Amino acid sequence: MTNRLAIILGLVLVGGAVADYVLADARALLFLARKLFVLLDWLAFWR
Repeated sequence: MTNRLAIILGLVLVGGAVADYVLADARALLFLARKLFVLLDWLAFWR
């Protein structure tokens, strides 16, 4: 991955997070955070 592509991808992710925060009160971010926690808990079980 080139630096330019990494910067563009990072800006897209940050832009999406900001848009979610402004337009939807960060509901999607909270949903993803909860799902990530469940995934980490599941992975810890298989460790």
